[in-house]
This record gives sequence, structure tokens and C-alpha cells, in this order.
Amino acid sequence: MRVKEMYPLCCISLESPAIGDTSPEPTTALSRSCSVVDLPSSGSDSGNGFAGFLHKWTNYGKGWRPRWFFIQNGILSYSKIHRPENLAAGDDVRFIGDVGRLKRRRNKHQKTVGTVHLKISSFRESRSDSRRFYIFTATKTLHLRCSLKEERVAWIEALASARNLFPLRRLNDKIPVIPSDISLSTERLKQRLLEEGVNEALIKDCEQIMVSEFSEIQGQLRLLCEERSNFLDTLRQLEAANIETKACGAPENEYHLTQHGFSDSQHAKYSEWSTTESSDDVEKQDLEEPSEDEETFFFDTNDHFPGVVNQSDIMEEINTKNLQFERRTKLPDPVEKEKGVSLWSMIKDNVGKDLTRVCLPVYFNEPISSLQKCFEDLEYSYLLERAYQHGKKGNGLQRLLNVAAFAVSGYASSEGRHCKPFNPLLGETYEADYPEKGVRFFSEKVSHHPTLIACHCEGKGWKFWGDSNIRTKFWGRSIQLDPVGLLTLEFDDGEVFQWSKVTTSIYNLILGKVYCDHHGLMHIRGNRELSCKLRFKEQSILERNPRQVHGFIEDTNGKKHATVFGKWDDSLYYINGEGTSKTKDMIDENLLWKRTLPPANLTRYNLTSFAITLNELTPRLKEKLPPTDSRLRPDQRHLENGEYDMANAEKLRLETRQRMSRKLQENGWKPRWFEKDGETGTYKYLGGYWEKREQGHWDDCPNIFGEFREDNVNSSKVGT
Repeated sequence: MRVKEMYPLCCISLESPAIGDTSPEPTTALSRSCSVVDLPSSGSDSGNGFAGFLHKWTNYGKGWRPRWFFIQNGILSYSKIHRPENLAAGDDVRFIGDVGRLKRRRNKHQKTVGTVHLKISSFRESRSDSRRFYIFTATKTLHLRCSLKEERVAWIEALASARNLFPLRRLNDKIPVIPSDISLSTERLKQRLLEEGVNEALIKDCEQIMVSEFSEIQGQLRLLCEERSNFLDTLRQLEAANIETKACGAPENEYHLTQHGFSDSQHAKYSEWSTTESSDDVEKQDLEEPSEDEETFFFDTNDHFPGVVNQSDIMEEINTKNLQFERRTKLPDPVEKEKGVSLWSMIKDNVGKDLTRVCLPVYFNEPISSLQKCFEDLEYSYLLERAYQHGKKGNGLQRLLNVAAFAVSGYASSEGRHCKPFNPLLGETYEADYPEKGVRFFSEKVSHHPTLIACHCEGKGWKFWGDSNIRTKFWGRSIQLDPVGLLTLEFDDGEVFQWSKVTTSIYNLILGKVYCDHHGLMHIRGNRELSCKLRFKEQSILERNPRQVHGFIEDTNGKKHATVFGKWDDSLYYINGEGTSKTKDMIDENLLWKRTLPPANLTRYNLTSFAITLNELTPRLKEKLPPTDSRLRPDQRHLENGEYDMANAEKLRLETRQRMSRKLQENGWKPRWFEKDGETGTYKYLGGYWEKREQGHWDDCPNIFGEFREDNVNSSKVGT
């Protein structure tokens, strides 16, 4: 085996002293003797390989782990232990960094646990850590770290060299296919046969045989060329998509190649490796992603939704049909051109009044209701699944850290959302069945005066419920929303957490750019020894670093076990203890939550990708919904479709009808699916909704969106 030393690193040969030798030798790679050898140029020396040790991020439980990486023929493979017998004699292999562990591990065997095809991958350096870099594929990101910054330069050059063995074809390049106007001439053959005295009838028969055979070969060749063209297109799209998918925040396992269109400029942008990062540096991504070679946290498949569905059956369906499950990615195109409305003309006579009592045109609404808005807080429900698993392993601190991240994550969707959701009608409901997230949610408006919304959600090993009332006031140039209500999270092992939301303010309604801010103290109380206090810092006029969240995890004695910090619109991190030093390495390895990037096609509502799915109504779903579901509300549906005149007319009709709701409550109206707890004063789910849905019988659910009849008030019904 010939071992070369690779510039700019100083490497050792196989003849270097084994670990345990007593002969003096410098300990760092930079202190070893070396010679300068250039990397192979593109298209030459294709047999060269590169090998060495790198640290790979696995998961929060095990952190960074050393792995043996090997590059050859455009493929990067890695394993837990190096197998030197795989490097045949005569191979031209260049070792990167300190490979002194080779002799110690020579006799151990371990199969390759991961491979990456560099032709359809890309890689970038970290600009905040000189030792780290990343390799992107269409389904995952490898987070890698070298021992020295010089080693990273060598690995990047090795990856570029290996990738250059397979030059990429631009999207606008023509792929050779058989032209449709190809022709076959038999003149020379005909003349030769005539010279030999063959009669013309026989010559024509021969011509027909030749044309028939040629046509069949031509068809087969064209089919092969088309298959090759499609294959190369797929490879190029996958290559571009592995970065595009990260940019749009699409979750793994929900990747659909047909959803992406790629231009020449996009392909050029990602077809070559780059050391230039975007403003959203990749190291800010969540490192807690599944790894091929490590134990990861999965929920117990024996857990159940209480009394209804076996959880293992649900997950089996998710794993086998995940890629087939699709939700919409954009709102319908508007039918009409929207007309502007003077905000000042609407609010000048309503300063200091309760917003719920002010009749506003549909222009100020977004096409979802407050019932659906409640479910939007469950977008990052995976944090609760993670918390459940940590608790099962006895790690109460990590459980509460993830609960805190979940409580903060619900505010991320409010960034840029300047329109108010629809105020539900009394008795209006909303269901959300998201098997791909492992959750199902139900909410109902249980009171009109005061306005109260109750919700209940079931997940993998946890339940979440609460009721909320928002007191809203105009203050001339701003709107203040004060939430009233308690949110409860209960795990299957009996641990319970409760908290209330903080105040929200919307500023610059008259002049300037409209923006929202959340401020106040959130206290997450548990029924065991740990609790969490989070302070949402109020933004000042001269604030250079707005939207800050900072807090502590402490026990009943006041001892601080962890510090939590971040931004409610971006991410949340933690460090153990009460320390304040926040080095980049510490932050990267202690990321709790990272916001999903917004969709590519934004509307004026600035809905997130998740919020866009909430009001989707398919024919199959419509057959199962009760007549009280928010998806069936006509003014909201007209607004989503861009039918603004009809939306305003329906909104006026429903609000006129809704004014009788107070009289309905006084006559003894009660919610259908929730009941008020006499001890706590909160509303709890009675059960039975999903069983009723399965039966498809909604005879006892009124048509609250239909025409109103006066006699229904006296009979304590909403409508029929």
C-alpha cells in the first residue's frame, strides 16, 4: 500500500510508532514531517482515495463520536471502526490527520454504517467554527468536526477532488437522444443488388425487411436514451433539492421530488461546493436528527390513545405510507382583487374598547379561526414526544427543557401575522387529525360572554388541554392582547405541567411598519421538584436584539439547574447550571428548538407552512365533519378563496346572528364536548367526539352557519 501525505496537512505513514511506544514524538499532526503533494486534477487519477478520522454528531445522548471516513470513486463511507484489510495493496490512499489508532484497531471488524454519493451531495464549511463542516444529501445532513482547522481544509479539498471526477451537466445542456427525423437510405444497397442482376421485386422485399428491423432498433434506442435522460434529471433534481429542502424547512420523510422546480440558476448555485454560508448558518439547525449508526429516541409503540386507537398501528401506517400523505402547500389563488380599507377610519371611534365587540370588515381577518389558531401552537409537538422519552429515561431536567421549548415555540408563527383570526360562533368546533405528527386535536367555543375556547389534544404519551380568553383593547397606535386561561400538559407517567401565556402587543397601526411583540413572565409549574420561569423581554425603541427569552430551571429549594435563552421567533438553547458564558460550541450542542423556515410563496397573511394546512377541506374530509366545524364557515371560506364581497356579506350575517348567543347562554345553553370543572373552573374534554365521528352521525349537532330562526332562541338551540 502506498501512503501519500496530503497538503496542507501533515500526516503519518503506517510505519509510525504504534500507540504505547516510548520513543519521543510530537503529539500534534502539525509537528510531523511531511512533503507537499497536490491533489489529483479533475478527471485524472480516479483511483485515489482519502481516509481519516472525523467526529460525527450522533444525538444529544452521545454527542460527538469518532468515525472512520473513506472517500473513493465519488463515494464517502464511514464506520465506527476502521477496517484496514479493505485497503488492498497497491491502492493509492491519502490519510488525513492523525491515524495513529490504525494499529490499535487493525484486528477489529465493523461494517460500514453509512454512505454518501458525492455526485448528488453538497458540502459547506462552518463560518463560526474553523474545525466543522457539513455534508448535505437529499434526506439528511452530516455534522462533522476535525481535530484541527488545517484538517478541515484538507477534507474539503478531498471532497471537491472526489466530486470533480463526476462533472455535472447543467440543466440547459441537451442530452443526446435519437432525433425524430432520422432516415435510412437503401440506394447503395439497391444499386449493388441491381448490378448483381437481382430483380426489383426481391430488392423491395429486402428494403422492407431492413426498414422494419431498423425501426425496431430505433425505438429501443430512443427508449434507452429517454430512460437515461430521466435518470440524469432525477439525479440533478435530487442534488439541487437537498439544499432547497433545507431552505424551505421541509421535514424529513415528507420530501417529494415532484414538488420542486429547479431553474438553471438554482442548479448553478448548488452544483458546486461552497465555503460561503447564507445568513441562516447551517450550524443553527437542530442537531437532533436520526443517525444511521446511533441509538435514537423513539416513543414506545405500546402506548395508546386512551381507549381508542393502538399507537403501534398508527406508527406502522405512518412508516409505510408517510411519503403518500400530502397536505396543501399554498392557499387558493384569489378570485377578486382586494380593496384597501382605512385602518384609522375603523379604529378612531373605538379606542379603549374590547376588540371582540368591534365589527371589523373581513379585510382585517386571516382565513383561520381562533379555534384553528389554538392548534397552531402544536406545530412543534415533537418537543413533547422528546420530553416524554427523556422522562421515561429518568431525565426530568431534559423533559422540562423540552416542555419549555414547546411553550416558547407557539409564538414563532406570530411573526409577520398582522391580521386577526375569525372569532368563532358559539358552539363552533374544529378537529385536527394529523397522523404524520402522531397527534389529534379538538377545540370548541364554550362561551360567548366571556369568550372562551376550550381545546384538547392527544399525543404519544401525553395529553394537552386548556381554555383561553383574550382580552383585547385598542390603544390608538397599538393593540394589546391579554390572555386569560391555564394550559395543562400531562404525561402518561403522571407528571403534570401548567402555565399561562404572556401579553401580546401589536404596534404601529397608524404609521410605520406593523410588528408584534410578546412580553411578560411565563411560569411553568410542575407537580414534581422542577419548575421553569421564562422572561419574555419587552422590546424598547432602541432595542438592538429584540424578541429575547431568558429563564431558569430550578427546584423547590431555588437551586438553578439550567439556564434557558434564545428568541421566541427563532430558536431556544440551554446551558447547565446558572452559567452565562455562551460559546458557539456550547450553543450548537444545546439547541432545544429551531423555527421552521417560512414557505416559499408568502401571502399577505404570512401564514406558516403548517398554518396553510389548517383550513384545507377535501371532499373526503367534508363527509366526516360535523356541521359545526370551522372549515365549513362560509365567510372564512370565501376569504380564503379571495371572494371578498361574499365574505363580508356572510360575516355580517353571522355576526348579526351571533348577537343572540348571550340570550342562548342565559336560557341554559351548554357546550357539547366540554364541561366546566367545579373545582378548578377550567373546561375539560368529555370525550366521545372521535367515536361519534367514526359513526358519522351528527344529528344532535346544530347547523350554526345556516339561516337563523327566532324560535330557536327560546328553545335554547343555535339553529337547524
